[in-house]
Amino acid sequence: VQLQASGGGLVQAGGSLRLSCAASGTIFTIIYMRWYRRAPGKQRELVAQIDTHSTAYYAESVKGRFSISRDNADNTIYLQMDSLKNEDTAVYYCNARSRDTNYWGQGTLVTVSS
Repeated sequence: VQLQASGGGLVQAGGSLRLSCAASGTIFTIIYMRWYRRAPGKQRELVAQIDTHSTAYYAESVKGRFSISRDNADNTIYLQMDSLKNEDTAVYYCNARSRDTNYWGQGTLVTVSS
């Protein structure tokens, strides 16, 4: 499975960004699609997850502000990020999980300025 993430950038606090992650390869094996992030000086954390039934999970820190979705026709997942805060600044990584393997895309940097 190959993952191509895009959509990061610089945004002012309170603004919005949408991240995309396009999957290719043996995507039929994927059970979960996830977005992680790693902020400067912090450990990587799970931000949001969506499964094959489109059931979503969110970290408490982003609930009500972020929304994960999937487009099965394009094999793409999205992370809509609204009401961005300075603490959302991080490198965001797309992840795909099959029964026994984790796949990672390249990171995309999100910078939220005051």
